[in-house]
Amino acid sequence: MTAKDRPWLMRTYAGHSTAEASNELYRRNLAKGQTGLSVAFDLPTQTGYDPDHVLARGEVGRVGVPVSHLGDMRRLFDGIPLEKMNTSMTINATAMWLLALYQVVAEEQGADISQLSGTTQNDIVKEYLSRGTHVFPPGPSLRLTTDMIAYTVAQLPKWNPVNICSYHLQEAGATPVQEISYAMATAIAVLDAVRDSGQVPPEEFGRVVARISFFVNAGVRFVEEMCKMRAFTRIWDRVTGERYGITDAKQRRFRYGVQVNSLGLTEAQPENNVQRIVLEMLAVTLSKDARARAVQLPAWNEALGLPRPWDQQWSLRIQQVLAYESDLLEYADIFAGSHVIEAKVDALVTESLAEMARIEEMGGVMAAVESGYLKSQLVASHAERRARIESGEEKIVGVNCFEGTEPSPLTADLDTAILTVDPAGEAATVEAVKRWRETRDEPFWREGTREPGLHPSAEQALAALREAAAGDTNLMEATLECARAGVTTGEWAGALREVFGEFRAPTGVSSAPVAVSAEASSELAEVRRHVERTAIELGVGKLRLLVGKPGLDGHSNGAEQIAVRARDAGFEVVYQGIRLTPEEIVSAALAEDVHCVGLSILSGSHAELVPDVLERMREAGASDVPVIVGGIIPSADARALREAGVAAVFTPKDFGITRIIGRIVDEIRTQHKLATGDEHSERDQREPLEVTS
Repeated sequence: MTAKDRPWLMRTYAGHSTAEASNELYRRNLAKGQTGLSVAFDLPTQTGYDPDHVLARGEVGRVGVPVSHLGDMRRLFDGIPLEKMNTSMTINATAMWLLALYQVVAEEQGADISQLSGTTQNDIVKEYLSRGTHVFPPGPSLRLTTDMIAYTVAQLPKWNPVNICSYHLQEAGATPVQEISYAMATAIAVLDAVRDSGQVPPEEFGRVVARISFFVNAGVRFVEEMCKMRAFTRIWDRVTGERYGITDAKQRRFRYGVQVNSLGLTEAQPENNVQRIVLEMLAVTLSKDARARAVQLPAWNEALGLPRPWDQQWSLRIQQVLAYESDLLEYADIFAGSHVIEAKVDALVTESLAEMARIEEMGGVMAAVESGYLKSQLVASHAERRARIESGEEKIVGVNCFEGTEPSPLTADLDTAILTVDPAGEAATVEAVKRWRETRDEPFWREGTREPGLHPSAEQALAALREAAAGDTNLMEATLECARAGVTTGEWAGALREVFGEFRAPTGVSSAPVAVSAEASSELAEVRRHVERTAIELGVGKLRLLVGKPGLDGHSNGAEQIAVRARDAGFEVVYQGIRLTPEEIVSAALAEDVHCVGLSILSGSHAELVPDVLERMREAGASDVPVIVGGIIPSADARALREAGVAAVFTPKDFGITRIIGRIVDEIRTQHKLATGDEHSERDQREPLEVTS
């Protein structure tokens, strides 16, 4: 029988509610044949807040597991031997903290920490550009990454301390060239920083390069995506050889894991997502010379809400069928020698190197982030893609073509087709972290693991962390002491906020070019006339729209696209970026005297935060300002929001942004008792509207 290659690591991205519930899920998935863990942390954990912080309201345990301190990390991996596990942790701004907790739990299990294997994502650049869980400014963020790399290369040699992540760049609209060039520019910034820090001897630098891994996106354009991976491989080999002088071919190997594209998953006819996921997986598995080392697949229903364990099992089985039933792993690279593939790869390499040179001329990726160049490029490319979908140039089956469908048994009961998180769990988690703070300095807070005086108190550990941060000491040892002392996630990040400050990334909205034609007969031109006519009738110079991102959800792509299109339609747009409290949003709405408030939430916190905004608007005497909401919102929640006073709810099946802007104008006119007899009103009365945000 033909010898077969070993399969890639098979993961599902998982975690929710509590550490105990997530631990149970991990054990079940491992028993089903999953070969590695991929931990999803909730947004407070990712952004450095404890569950009882005001910004954490409605976010605890929603998109991942809350880990507030060492006790949570113990429960998360209870019964899972970390020395034998390969664990990927999707964590960035607080990556050093989560790795410290992980290491201390492994030590308590009796593990040899030099044998720990896994990955901390730890790519802060893409947080500034696309995912929005950044905390600190670029300089200190790069220092945290540098310190982690220096520490792990010496102490945890099997660990990947950084996972340069282009996945979310594609989600934010990046073209293949942008995805390659921005990721490579980030890797260069990280390697330059480690080299220049002096923490790693020059003769050991090859070990640093060998531990750099990548996390990429595989979209549905199968040939282009597969060629993108070959281009990545070729450019990385060139960068590591020419820029850093690495001669060992193993150390220059492009090591990457994949989550296939979630941006392209649709709420309309969601059963089509299964074949999309399979096609996207093939792009990163068929080519042996550019095959992923680890693959995790989304579930078919992620455009609807959180997947259930059965949905995650389905995605795992898709990988297992390919790896174990097909003959894929029995052959050498099946694309080698293809002139079509080579021509496409050559083109991607050439264009990507040119864009990398442009970023280098700006002073590198950090300078390109701070100037707003990278963000504006992503907003623009995303706007162009949305315009192609709306015009029908880019086909999405079940969305803008082949829309007729039989009733789907998968979604016959939408409210049970996704996992729901019990809101009572947040209250319990809040109380638990308060109890932890009250009892952590007691001598036997975990029997048998701590003698009185063995470790500093939490306050002493935090003081040492602040002192280290104010100097140039590697921060990993001080962070480990904080973990052992029972410091919480919010306290660790808060101490560093005091020293480093915080950072609000550029939104890219004001500099994004017009992506949709406003010619006389176009839909956008019609909406612009609608906007102008309404402003005249209200006696104002321009209609004003506030686009708000309440809570900790940093996925701002939809909000940015609404803001850009509203601007192009003639609105004056107020958009202050991500991570705002309901109080801040209402204050901005009153200060700017806006005509409509649009809220974008994808994390599931809408049930908590939107009613809060509505109540504050009423208390401020601004109940005449319509509030609209967009996001991943289950149908039952959408009904509840409308009953609470929301004027309109938009979900991913509503892809026509220009039409949405027209609907916003209608809501303003309705509120002011102006006639709403134009085409948009008539169409929206015929078609219930519930949009991508």
